[in-house]
Amino acid sequence: MDSTYVEFARAAAARHGLDPALVCAIVEQESAWNPWAVRYEPVFFAKYVAPLFAVAKIEPATNTEAYSRAFSWGLMQVMGQSARERGFTGNFLSKLCDPSTGLEAGCELFAHKLAVAGGKVDRALALWNGGANPDYAAQVLARAPAYSSP
Repeated sequence: MDSTYVEFARAAAARHGLDPALVCAIVEQESAWNPWAVRYEPVFFAKYVAPLFAVAKIEPATNTEAYSRAFSWGLMQVMGQSARERGFTGNFLSKLCDPSTGLEAGCELFAHKLAVAGGKVDRALALWNGGANPDYAAQVLARAPAYSSP
């Protein structure tokens, strides 16, 4: 892990009113601090992106942007579609692999999920994970103490 990334994560967390240790724990869980982590999520594509074709919100399935929205990107593994929904305007979603850009977008998105969850961290983590791993919240929370400030 690059200590610069930890500092970026702490700063982004602070700007969004989030616990820096929690944000660092999410990063460790999601990407093991690899800013170039990228993962295609075909189920996410089918459920959230493909329906947008029917209502002409995005170009047909041959469009790179459409498929890029079903990837999770960077340190926090932000879903491209979620980033677009929250206002990310970069020309390419791959910009989310830039540590400062991805952490900013990820913290903004997690702050939104925390608000939707009524401030309940375990529920916000479940929303972040999309329910794919029932142990996700516990796994992230177990990592957080390693990032608590002395």
